[in-house]
Formats: sequence, structure tokens, C-alpha cells
Amino acid sequence: MFLPQNAIIAEEKLTKYLLILLPKDDKSKFLAQAGYKLDNWQQLEQDLRTKVLKQPAELIETSRYGKKYLIRARLLGTNGIELSILTIWMVTNSTTRFVTLVPDKGANL
Repeated sequence: MFLPQNAIIAEEKLTKYLLILLPKDDKSKFLAQAGYKLDNWQQLEQDLRTKVLKQPAELIETSRYGKKYLIRARLLGTNGIELSILTIWMVTNSTTRFVTLVPDKGANL
């Protein structure tokens, strides 16, 4: 199954969570390895749409909030470094929404 490219990717999810240094569960250092930073957050959003959402999604959970899907992908960053990532998406009857991104530690590098 493929999720729609017009999925909701909240700006705040990128600018106030993924791309800023957090004391716990920080992802900004991981993403910075490939050149994704706060000042170019739009590039991360674009790459999620054009690279990640073109990969097949795997259903991992169904709850009262909707269906949760996982997409494994590789992001070629702005500096040519490639990151293996896992992304989580929530699908309801009316929307598909980006939840989070984490390093894919099980990827074949």
C-alpha cells in the first residue's frame, strides 16, 4: 500500500520537534548528518513527500485513533549523505498524518 503524497506534515513537527536539539529522544543530530537543519526544514518536508511517500507502507497497528503505518526509506540529504530512516504515519477515514521519524537501526548499510 502507498500513502498519499498530500499527507499532512505539520510544520511544527519538523521545526519544533525533529530539527531542534531535545534533551530526550533527539533526532536533530541524526538529521543534521545529512544537512537537514532548522533553516531548511522545507527540504525535509519535500523529501518526506517525494522520497518517503513513494515507498510502500506497512500496517503496524490499528487503534481507535486510526491505522498506524511504517515506511522504511533512505533520504539523500542536501549534502549527499544518505540516512536510513523509519517513518510513522497515522491514517484515519479522512486524513493521513506524519507522526515521526527515527533512524532505521536495522537497515542493511
